[in-house]
Amino acid sequence: MDLYRIILVDDEEEVRKSIIKKIDWNSAGFCVVGDAENGEDALEKIEALEPDVILTDIRMPYMDGLTLAERVRQKAPSAKIVIFSGYDDFEYAKQAIKLNVTEYILKPVNVEELTAILRRIKANLDQEIEQKRDVSLLRENYKKNLPILREQFLNDLVSQPVEESVLKAKLSEYDIPLAGAKKWVAAAIDIERESVEETELPIHKEKDLIPISVMQLVEEKLGKYCRFSIFNPPRIYEAELAVIAAIDEENSQTGLIDVLGDICKEVKKILEVPITIGVGYRCECLAEISSSYKGAVNALGYKAIVGSGSTIYINDVEPVGRGKLQFDGKDEADLVGAVKFGPREKIENVIQELLDKMSDAKVHYRQCQAYMLSVTNCMIQMMQMYDLDMEEIFEEGRENEGPLSFVPGTQKREEFAQWLMGVALRVNQSMNRERDNTMKQVIKEAKEYIMDHYQDPELSVEKICRHLHMSPAYFSTMFKKETGQTYIAYLTEVRLNKAVELLNKTDDKTYIIAAKVGYQEQNYFSYVFKKRFGISPTKFRGTK
Repeated sequence: MDLYRIILVDDEEEVRKSIIKKIDWNSAGFCVVGDAENGEDALEKIEALEPDVILTDIRMPYMDGLTLAERVRQKAPSAKIVIFSGYDDFEYAKQAIKLNVTEYILKPVNVEELTAILRRIKANLDQEIEQKRDVSLLRENYKKNLPILREQFLNDLVSQPVEESVLKAKLSEYDIPLAGAKKWVAAAIDIERESVEETELPIHKEKDLIPISVMQLVEEKLGKYCRFSIFNPPRIYEAELAVIAAIDEENSQTGLIDVLGDICKEVKKILEVPITIGVGYRCECLAEISSSYKGAVNALGYKAIVGSGSTIYINDVEPVGRGKLQFDGKDEADLVGAVKFGPREKIENVIQELLDKMSDAKVHYRQCQAYMLSVTNCMIQMMQMYDLDMEEIFEEGRENEGPLSFVPGTQKREEFAQWLMGVALRVNQSMNRERDNTMKQVIKEAKEYIMDHYQDPELSVEKICRHLHMSPAYFSTMFKKETGQTYIAYLTEVRLNKAVELLNKTDDKTYIIAAKVGYQEQNYFSYVFKKRFGISPTKFRGTK
């Protein structure tokens, strides 16, 4: 077992250094991956370092330990939290219990006591992981969780719309906890077990049991957040598990995506298997949830662009208003998927399959022409949907000819395949450029929004994402990829640059400038300013 990751949070640097120095972390089963001097700093480091345990003081400036614990519970519900307090206050302890804090310790704490606590936490973490890896237990749960009729109904539900009367009766008959929600969201889970090399983990030697373990983890984590059903979807979809989640008054779609993202991390940590979760459009009617699930499966196709091992929300990769390409038949679906996502080899394989299908068919050549027209129509619809330049794509290398001029005289299937390959590659290149341009435009819009609202102390990534119609997790990843900075770092830079401008051009008091650039607390503004420039705002003004 690898060492568990731990981060220390305390506003006194000497206290942090003393704890780090005095504890034999390796023998206790831990490694210190970072430390922070307040809750604000800690949140950013927790997101980047993904610790298993957070050791935090309760009294700190800007954000105290209890507020930090509350924020961590939202972002990383799997993390263990240990709180130090110099105050024997029942109200503190009661709040800590409510936040499911692992340990609440009164200061001062000696080395022996803290070491004993760490070993107890390690033992609990070990036990949790072993239970989730127990192969015999997975076998037993596998048999219990396969009611055939319930599974078949859920398969039908994500495959096609069902009648409301049938839906209501089946939900009750099969005890499926999805009725009466505000809206519903479907998710598709892709488990990359074939990429896993056999290790000393028993489950890696019995890969057929991996989906059962993933299902267990989803049930454990998602069950604490919302009502849902998880099942094995129809084989025609490229996913091993499907989820239908109910969104009620007390939860949200954004929160659901955050929980699913945490599940991806938990599976990777415990099973050492990467999974990707596609999330579909929200659905106002459960009987129509099949459209949301098809969106979730379509989102999985963007793994080649976004990357695997996390959640992919369909609205992030196919923004609001663009909708989704929907075609009847496997030929169209395979071609669209290959052209949209590539690589070249996959496009070549799909086109070869189309050519083989025409070659194997013993039909009149006019029927082959009709098939070619259907394929061409598929390409045209795709280009229209994504506002691509059809004239440029179709007529490149075919001067003075219309986009369909090749069809009436085309009898040789090989010529059609060659033409289609050229068009498909040009569409693929155009769509890649379009995605890049779309993301650049989104980041530009985000920067403009920040410049217009940096004075708002409540400006957050969630508020910006509501404006952009994106999920915070995807936006944060793309923002850093495009700008080289985190959203928080960029916002801080904008605010501090504006502060410098005000310090140079006005005689405003420091607390007024702090408020003008979005800081409610003058002390925290001074702290951030000094951390950036090495001197306080007052001294900075004195150097003019």
